[in-house]
Amino acid sequence: MEKDKLPNQITIADTSCLIILTKIDELDILKSVFSKIYITDKIAEEFKEELPNWIEVVNVKFEDYKTIAEIIDEGEATAIAMSLKMDNSLLILDDIRARKYALSLGINIIGTLGVIVKAQKEGKINSALSLIEKIQETNFRVSDKIFEQIKKALHQK
Repeated sequence: MEKDKLPNQITIADTSCLIILTKIDELDILKSVFSKIYITDKIAEEFKEELPNWIEVVNVKFEDYKTIAEIIDEGEATAIAMSLKMDNSLLILDDIRARKYALSLGINIIGTLGVIVKAQKEGKINSALSLIEKIQETNFRVSDKIFEQIKKALHQK
């Protein structure tokens, strides 16, 4: 069984994922791929929009993330702290510094673009590339290198 398909996996999202998918009107991709998403109260504050009922907000105590918040953004710090407290978690994280930090702690991560690729591979969407092109029209930048890696992962040239 694939690691990201284990039963009872907890999927935690950071703010950037919610913002990006909302900007392209595709937030429901998260639900189709993961069923339920968890976010922290800080991430809900940063997001500033009404959340669908399949996103559950969990309060994270300051003492659980204060050391991490000295290194990275507070929302990302709370998401990492929450991941550390939960077995079998997958953290959706886009910021490169936060990703490196999470990986150094042994946390399983995926980025928003990885979620979109996963959605296509699972047959939940028709074209990951068309959604990534929509994302490129926002203020979220996808490097040519990452775009080429995604095309390779999708076996599209």
